[in-house]
Amino acid sequence: MESLPSTQSLTCKLKLLLTQEQAEAVRCTALAYRSALNHASAVAFAHGKMSQGMKLQTLVYQDLREKFGLPSQMACNAPRQVAASYKTLWERAKSNATHKAQGWTKRRYRGLDKAPKFTAMTVTLNHRRDWSLGKEHTVSIGTLQGRVRCRYEGWSRHLDWLEHTAEQGITLGAAKLWQDPVSKVWYLLVAIEKALDTQAMDNITTVKGVDLNRRNIAVESNTRGKCRFYHGGHEKHLAERAASTRSALQAKGTRGAKAVLRKLALRERRLNADTAHCVSKAIAEPRAMVGMEWLKDIRDRTERRHSKKSSPKRRKANRKVSSWSFAEVQAKTAYKTRLAGGVPIWVDADYTSRGCPVCGHVGPENRPNKGLLFVCAQCGHTLHADLVAARNISMRTLLIRQDWVRTGRLSAAPEASGDEAKAARLQRYAELRWSLDASSGL
Repeated sequence: MESLPSTQSLTCKLKLLLTQEQAEAVRCTALAYRSALNHASAVAFAHGKMSQGMKLQTLVYQDLREKFGLPSQMACNAPRQVAASYKTLWERAKSNATHKAQGWTKRRYRGLDKAPKFTAMTVTLNHRRDWSLGKEHTVSIGTLQGRVRCRYEGWSRHLDWLEHTAEQGITLGAAKLWQDPVSKVWYLLVAIEKALDTQAMDNITTVKGVDLNRRNIAVESNTRGKCRFYHGGHEKHLAERAASTRSALQAKGTRGAKAVLRKLALRERRLNADTAHCVSKAIAEPRAMVGMEWLKDIRDRTERRHSKKSSPKRRKANRKVSSWSFAEVQAKTAYKTRLAGGVPIWVDADYTSRGCPVCGHVGPENRPNKGLLFVCAQCGHTLHADLVAARNISMRTLLIRQDWVRTGRLSAAPEASGDEAKAARLQRYAELRWSLDASSGL
């Protein structure tokens, strides 16, 4: 059982207006911090790929202070950051071992074959020790040469949050100095915690389900029957054109081609982020309960064939699977929904596009030739397959809403339950039937 979160983690991106001397001081600090990260990474790798932050800090703290000249807080942050990276790598390795045992994949995880190398120009700063906000949109930042104070710019809402932290329910946390690799502009990424309405569930007026797939960015349907498709045809065209350009540049292999490849990767990242932002903003309605599929490890569960003899069609399919940014859309939808006074919910993704919402029949025969048309083999119900999935998700979300009204708490989530609990939930989902008359006005 779980309750609604009371805060939402966010990041405010502030553009720093540095003088030439200040920019040089920040650059020297970032270079020293990056060297310290790589030194700590090598030490952790030599000591059994260590992922315990305090143990690694004990080993490298004095070296980071003397060899790289880092202040005490930065010398503590660097090994903790490295240990967190190793912990993530170990979790991926264990997940890969589990997937190999289940037959989901045959590939071996190679992330721990050598020590991770840190290349980005970033510095982690602690609030009130390494950085602090001042008056009139100024910020003080600690460097190896001492404190620098400069003005900053940013999104108007972020500036309002930082200027009125108490009134907005904002708690400031750590920050990260980051340099854009193309424009060479320095930014301060400030982590904040914003207080949420803990009574949001009592104000829900709409229940909807959102299906994500590679054909459509998202398909949403509420329990009243209203639906909306987010096709993303233009974004797909740009992605295909970028893939063609990337292939040509990789074949060329010159230094200039590699530089263009780096710029192209950043451009694609910005395009994906903007697409996810626009889609999630449209989905996140006020006082809405938004249900989404739990898609963890979906790439390992889906079939991908890797071979030197793979056909161009197979390689293209593999590339589309790998570039599917469902997690970014879900993450943005979740936090935007919370900020709008709604509640995001994750439900099991099993059989959402194979189960008939009218009669409950489940089977692959409901998807002739695995196409976009859903035709129930039992009752003959015909509809777009992605819309069927969205309706099934909305009904599962409504069931969670009804459980909340009855018990006062959210039921166990897919990410925190075992196989028995999941089987029990799927059994309850199989009893759901789509009916506008039974939607309870939601």
